[in-house]
Amino acid sequence: MSEPQGRGGDTPLLEVRNLTVHHGQLRALDQISLQVFAGEVYAIIGANGAGKSTLLRTIAGLHHPTEGSIRFDGKDINKLRPERRATGGIVMVPEGRRLFGSLTVEENLQVGATYARKGPWTIERVYEIFDWMAQRRSQRTAQLSGGEQQSVAIGRALVANPRVLLLDELSLGLAPVIVQRIYAMLPQILATGLTVLLVEQDVSQALRVASHIQCLLEGRTTLEGRPSDVTPEQVEAAYFGLGPQAGPGTTEGSGTTAAHGTTEGSGTTEGPGTTEGPGKGTTAEYGTPGSPPAGGPGGYGGAGSPPVSGVGLGGVAPSGEEQLLWSGSTTSSRGS
Repeated sequence: MSEPQGRGGDTPLLEVRNLTVHHGQLRALDQISLQVFAGEVYAIIGANGAGKSTLLRTIAGLHHPTEGSIRFDGKDINKLRPERRATGGIVMVPEGRRLFGSLTVEENLQVGATYARKGPWTIERVYEIFDWMAQRRSQRTAQLSGGEQQSVAIGRALVANPRVLLLDELSLGLAPVIVQRIYAMLPQILATGLTVLLVEQDVSQALRVASHIQCLLEGRTTLEGRPSDVTPEQVEAAYFGLGPQAGPGTTEGSGTTAAHGTTEGSGTTEGPGTTEGPGKGTTAEYGTPGSPPAGGPGGYGGAGSPPVSGVGLGGVAPSGEEQLLWSGSTTSSRGS
């Protein structure tokens, strides 16, 4: 894809250039570039397995790129360890929350505040935004609902006073009404000067809150631009790899669409609708055989429903070294 263009002529706060990441022999990201400017909500959208979470974890320092660079505030941070990135201002709310279930709400927040930067966010300030939290500060987080746990995870990140907040799949496993409540807090968070890089499968939610979007498919960029400049048809084509679309966004590398439902490029659809190729499956995953997904509520929750509305569906958050990147944490024994 072409290099992202600056918006307003400013210097980007966070810049990724030609980033390639492998998981063993699998190329998870292929030449990804993006620029995130101060005060933006930059949304990364795409289906399960597109590479969205890998991108965020690489920016956070949990994956090492095969090639490419990550620059934060004009400085190359490729060799910076995860805990140094966190204390420097890049803080992540990981997929699946990753809270300490045996600790109380307040103790989880204190973990985030341990090595916090100076700034406006304190535990008391988090209690003001999530007004239910103060009364339940002594309750163990394992006893909370999914939406409440997600709120604590966001609060834990905020008390570290980040400059860039990485949000990975906020809507994962949550009811739509809970997702709406969490996203309703976003304007208050942004009012403090935060910049947000958001990964979301729920396309409609991402389009509502983002100032800029980028769609990934099988590790490559298929669409990039402002939400107001892209059409629903372009988003659908980029999301599912239905073929190149002309317009203000960029769609490339996702294949071409021929007659009778045959798709070539990112996967081939044959006969009754069985899809072959990386990141694909049978059309039972989407809807009727031989047909692209039609609109409908509930994300991947119902047959024939693309993740354009509803909460979408994601995977289980990985365990292991990802647990190290709670807000403001340090791990002195970790290599760079």
